Amino acid sequence: MSLPLHRPYPPDRYRGSTGEVSAWLRRDDVPAELSFRAGGTCEYLATGDRTDGKLGVYRWTFGEDESGPDAHFHRAISEQFYVLSGEVSLYDGRAWVTARPGDFLYVPEGGLHGFRGGGGASMLLTFAPGGPREDYFETLARGEEMSEEQRAEFMVRHDTYWV
Repeated sequence: MSLPLHRPYPPDRYRGSTGEVSAWLRRDDVPAELSFRAGGTCEYLATGDRTDGKLGVYRWTFGEDESGPDAHFHRAISEQFYVLSGEVSLYDGRAWVTARPGDFLYVPEGGLHGFRGGGGASMLLTFAPGGPREDYFETLARGEEMSEEQRAEFMVRHDTYWV
């Protein structure tokens, strides 16, 4: 028995008739683009620039000590979490839940969420559409000093609203 389609596919973005050679591969042995003071890393698997703004995908590996952002939301982007290894605490808007390898959390625009992890746990972190999250990650990793006003402007520029 097949299930009925509930909504149609989006409009065609490619209008050719033969397909094209346009795929690209990021090998697993490419070094992480970003290392955090707490010992974690962030690998830029597919940036918004690279995907024409369709999505951004990052492999996030925590350091030994627990770290991660408290509850917040985004107005323009959805965020998805897929745990690869270890345990990650995910805030789903109601409570902090322990997620393990294979667990997935989808957070639509406006959805309250947060994450925390340690012990070398890793996850895929995906944003759709693919906003310029790299500047956000890199600025925070550098630990730049900001006034309250500068920090507030930085967060709004990067579609991050704390609760």
